[in-house]
Amino acid sequence: MDELPLSSGELSGGIGSGGKTPHDGAGHRARLRARLLGGGADALADHELIEYLLMLAIPRKDMKPLAKALLRRFGSLAGVLNADPTALAKHPGMGETSAAALKIVAIAARRLARTAVQEQPVLGSWQALIDYLTIDMAHLNHERVRVLYLDIRNRLILDHLVGDGSVDEAAIHPREVVRKALDIGASALILVHNHPSGSPEPSRADIAITGRIAEAGRLLGIVVHDHVIIGREGHVSLKAKGLI
Repeated sequence: MDELPLSSGELSGGIGSGGKTPHDGAGHRARLRARLLGGGADALADHELIEYLLMLAIPRKDMKPLAKALLRRFGSLAGVLNADPTALAKHPGMGETSAAALKIVAIAARRLARTAVQEQPVLGSWQALIDYLTIDMAHLNHERVRVLYLDIRNRLILDHLVGDGSVDEAAIHPREVVRKALDIGASALILVHNHPSGSPEPSRADIAITGRIAEAGRLLGIVVHDHVIIGREGHVSLKAKGLI
């Protein structure tokens, strides 16, 4: 369970308190809330953001040590929010309720970033695309391959998950990638995958599969705009490197 049993003082309450005794951290929580609501994007430190989320799930307990422990284990705020739900729930002091409180933030961030990509031409809002892909893929502990299919105005038609695994293990078939573009009426596409190692530098396999898909696209009138590789250390565009 996420909540610890109430202490005898909390069960009995205090005289004149209406049966409710403020816990020791009430003032600290109020100060965090005031800073959150009255400050800007950087009003709270990373551990305080995690602490505040956990406070919503686990009342009457100091969450700062747990927040700092999660940061140490998963490496960063993004690492915590994108961690495997089971791993979060099984972390000492956590549980399903507190894990869900953290995961809902990651899900909301992905949807917000995806909306920014969907509302305008992808090539004209490149940073919004990179932000979305970074939120979604940079902290995965396995490779994920996706194809973004675009219409004639370069608006996103479909964000298609090809599979999990490396570009070889995911068995990407160039003709199938291009055929799907034809099936849904797309005129262009962008390949995307991540490197769990952190470095987004392309491998020989990355370059080779990109060339095969680009060639298949040329034969059938589908433009391959780019192949973007995402990692914790940044991203790489194969087009920008002159590899497409």
